[in-house]
Order: sequence, then structure tokens, then C-alpha cells
Amino acid sequence: MNSLDNIQSIYFVGIGGIGMSALARFALNKNLAVFGYDKTATTLTTTLEKEGAIISFTDSVESLPQQVKNNPSILVVYTPAIPQENKLLQWFTSHNYRVVKRSVFLGALTQDTLCLAVAGTHGKTTTSAILGHLLAYCDMPVTAFLGGITENYKSNFISKGTAITVVEADEFDRSFLTLQPDIACITSMDADHLDIYKDATALEASFVDFADLVPNKNRLLHKKGLPLQGQDIALEAPATYQGQNIRIENGAYKFDFIAPQGVLRDMEFCLPGHHNLFNAVTALSMAVLAGAPFDLLAEALLKFEGVARRFSYRIKRDDLILIDDYAHHPTEIDALYQAVSEMYPEDQKVIVFQPHLFSRTRDFMDQFAESLARFDQVLLLDIYPARETPIEGINSLLLLEKIKKIAIDVENISLVSKQSVAAHLKNSSCRVQLVVGAGDIGAEVSQITKILEYEN
Repeated sequence: MNSLDNIQSIYFVGIGGIGMSALARFALNKNLAVFGYDKTATTLTTTLEKEGAIISFTDSVESLPQQVKNNPSILVVYTPAIPQENKLLQWFTSHNYRVVKRSVFLGALTQDTLCLAVAGTHGKTTTSAILGHLLAYCDMPVTAFLGGITENYKSNFISKGTAITVVEADEFDRSFLTLQPDIACITSMDADHLDIYKDATALEASFVDFADLVPNKNRLLHKKGLPLQGQDIALEAPATYQGQNIRIENGAYKFDFIAPQGVLRDMEFCLPGHHNLFNAVTALSMAVLAGAPFDLLAEALLKFEGVARRFSYRIKRDDLILIDDYAHHPTEIDALYQAVSEMYPEDQKVIVFQPHLFSRTRDFMDQFAESLARFDQVLLLDIYPARETPIEGINSLLLLEKIKKIAIDVENISLVSKQSVAAHLKNSSCRVQLVVGAGDIGAEVSQITKILEYEN
């Protein structure tokens, strides 16, 4: 796919996905006709419908609007999360519609822009959101496609101009290799998506291939220690771009940002956790390379309010802290534990965790057990399958037993139903409570919050 010229209509298969809905918003912003399918209605699909998209929730050819059925010139964009047996996708393919993956579409619409691509196993959404916000706040002509809802913009799409694009470079299904990044970062290369890559070596090779897409290696940023060319980034360590003199004052980080372009002292950042602070330093570094005005960056960063489901406070009282987070990998759970331990060192902590994918649970079973066992209480949900079918012998009960083998208090480790989470949290003696996972547990958090607020 070389151009978006002459495209008047787009059909999105999987339009309700967080990444797909950002692309649909872009198309609506361009006054294109937008149609789509998803399995269930969500807040995202409802918002898109209000903005002008026509969406169906039935996987059948009969559900297609006539202006789609009778228009083979329409572009069909699909997410790899959609099963190949999807009837609509099969129909479009068999009737010679132009069908492309989401990543191909994203690559096409960014190819004539200054493309800033954020890659890494962890931190893509937060880093991209901070970067998009920094550039927008500095009044730069940026369009940002985000994998989460930013609190500042209440959206996963920032539109302040078209000369610069900010995108998440997704390693799943090697999608990021369709991009043409001018400036890129790689925040991490931890093993993940082993259902696609089979082993960590293949995953790392894919990141190297992505790094090779950046023409100027001075515009390739990466976490210090990764086996890559380019400029490195670190906290409290020598690197090309650094966060130094880190401390906590009044519940927020203060630090110095040190770059080849200059030094910004006593910057303030309000998101907890060293992982988030590293994301902020990475975003600052990319913004500088993109030409953002150095003297506005401190003010812009201070105004960043966060991303929904990334250490999102739902309740913050003297007697109760409720935090909602998207973490779904052992490294991310470790980062979450570091953040809550730094902010609330004296308080007991309970985690509600919904494992995401049978394959990921299988591949990191022992690491998940070690990460979760650090909490004072663990409430474990069944595995959320997403795109997968069950794998024999892989279930939450097996993970539960592994946690119990290393946890200090096995009485505080239990398997619970999604419907009973609020009741279990209400009866917990832990002041700090976390609801964690990338599955449908996120949709339950508002109701859990209401119950805890009402009954406490």
C-alpha cells in the first residue's frame, strides 16, 4: 500500500480495538466515510458512532451496509487480533476488496511525515502519550496514534497538525517492520509474544530489524544496555540522555534532564514508578530530536496527567487507595510493585490479577508467580483468552499453586471470580488495592470503584 490518495471510505474489521479506533478517528478527521465491525459494543465504539462511524456487531455479510457491499473500491483495514475465520474478513478477501493489516495502513499514512516511532516490550503507550502531549503542548503540528486514553485529551488520538506523527511501533506479529521511522526509541526488549516468535532470540532479532529502519542512528534512542546502535537513555547512570538527581517531593518526582542539547534542572513529573520516569525521559529525548522548544518542555511535562489504566488512581483516601493498571507481563508487575512500594512503603498491598493469554501465562508461569508473590494478598482471576483457544494444563489454578509455594502467607492467595472481586476487596485489610490486567477486568473497575466508595 503506497498511498492514501483517492480513498473515500474505509471499513475497519476490529474497529473497537484501542489502536484501530485511533485510526478510525484519523479517517473521520479527514472526512472519510468510516464503517466497521467489532464483537461487542464498548465506550470506544459508542464514541466512534457519535463521531460518525457506522458500526455493526454481527460477524455476517448480511450486516454490511449497502454502500460497503456494493463498493469494492473501499479500503478494508483489519487488526491481526481478528481470527482468520472471521466471516467478514473472508468475504472481503474473496470478493477482491483491498484488504490490509492495521500496521500497513499506519505505515502508509505516516510515510510523508516526520515519523516518531516508540517501540519496546513495555512502555510504548505511556511514552507515546507523553511524547504526543509534549509536542502538542509546544504547539507543534503533530498527530499521535495512541494505545491508551490520555487523561489530558480524553482520547487515544491527538490531532494538532499533520507534519509530525507519533506512533506505537508494535512488535506483535512483527507489525513495526512496516513503518518508516525518522526518529525511534526502543524502551525494552524483554521476551514476550512467544506464540509469534517462539524464543527470545527471534524477538530480539526483530527489534534489531526495526532499529535498522532508522536511517540516522543518532536518531535511534534505546535503553542503556540494550545491544543496539544509537543513543542510549538511563536513569542515574551515564548515557547520552539522562534523568539524574531523582527524588520525591510532595508525592511527585523531581529530577534533572541531561541531554546533548542542554540541561533542564528540577523538572517535575507526577506519575509514580521509575518505569514511568524512564518513559518520561525517553519522551523528552525524542521531543528534543524532533525540534521541540527546549524551554517549554519542563512546563509541558508537568502538565501531563497520565494514561487511563496506567497506574490510574480510582480511589485515593486516607483509609483506601485503589489503583487500576494494564500490566500483563511479569516485568510490568515488578515495575508496578516498585511504584506502590516507593509511594506507600508502610502499607499492605493486595493485587487482583487477570492473566492475559494462555500462551503468555504458560511461557512466563514461574516469573508471574515470583512477581505476584511479593504482594501481601493475591486475588487471581481465570485467564483471559483474547484471541487464543485454551491450552491443556495451563490455567490460573496452576499459577495459584506456584504462587503459594513461594508466598509468605499462603492463606492470602486465592482464586476468585470476576463478579466477586469487589466483595473480596471490601473484606481485605490491605489499604493499597490494585486491579491489574489487560483483559476484560478493566471494564469492571468502574463498578468495583462504586461499590468500594459506597460501602466504605
